[in-house]
Amino acid sequence: MAKPKIIETTLESLVPDDCNYNEGTEFGNALIEQSLAKFGAGRSILLDKNNRIIAGNKTTENCANIGLENVLIVETDGNTLVAVKRTDIDLDSEKGREMAIADNATSKANLKWNKTLLMATAKKMNINMRNWGIKLPESAKGEPGTPDEPKKTSKIIVEGDEQRISHLINELNKRGFTVETV
Repeated sequence: MAKPKIIETTLESLVPDDCNYNEGTEFGNALIEQSLAKFGAGRSILLDKNNRIIAGNKTTENCANIGLENVLIVETDGNTLVAVKRTDIDLDSEKGREMAIADNATSKANLKWNKTLLMATAKKMNINMRNWGIKLPESAKGEPGTPDEPKKTSKIIVEGDEQRISHLINELNKRGFTVETV
């Protein structure tokens, strides 16, 4: 195995994806920023050969928001797994376990597909989105909430700090949910 080339640079040298399929969410971005502020960077992002961000656009944006500017680029051809080793964290500590939870929670909370971009890419590049677990409608017909399908309603109770609940309420409103606070 050849020794990988490591380049030290800053966020300014990275180019965001101008066709990012994940619009993100206000709540998810708040969680990413909170996680980065509390734990620092915990995983790598993915760049193409031109420093364009393939994966990690939202992480990069939030790093900039909190002032994490330094970047280490590890050049590889995809035949070597790149692992980030945090020498300051033990997985079986409170911080390690909370960081593992935060990593999964932020990924889930910040995913909002841009279906228009996905549909255009599927057509242009002949990509079957179902192979990746993404179900795209052929048209708006048949999507939940359209006149041909009745709406299903549920109620939830959310407990937490006011700032996080406020972000969640804003996100739910943006997605068309009716939100009542008591």
